[in-house]
Amino acid sequence: MFAKGPIEQGATVALAELPREARATEIAIRSGGPFHYSKDGAVFGNRERRLPNKTRGYYREYTVPTPGAPDRGARRIVCGGHQPSAPDACYYTADHYTSFRRIVD
Repeated sequence: MFAKGPIEQGATVALAELPREARATEIAIRSGGPFHYSKDGAVFGNRERRLPNKTRGYYREYTVPTPGAPDRGARRIVCGGHQPSAPDACYYTADHYTSFRRIVD
């Protein structure tokens, strides 16, 4: 189950457990693209403060395609770090930023 509010210590998900579209998005992030949506790679503001507090510009968001969705859908990967293709940590949300789990190998 996904937790609401700030990410809880230990709230993780193995990369292998994510939907294949999320795994493909994670590979694209580490490869520097290509990305399918113009907002991919945009700064994620963390306004709800659900991720660890960092300076503006630290987090970037990427769309995880949802099969059959007429738009970007609700699934995203948000990564933090100063080099987008070598993030310090990435987080998965299936519910449009309501909850996050840190992606682990």
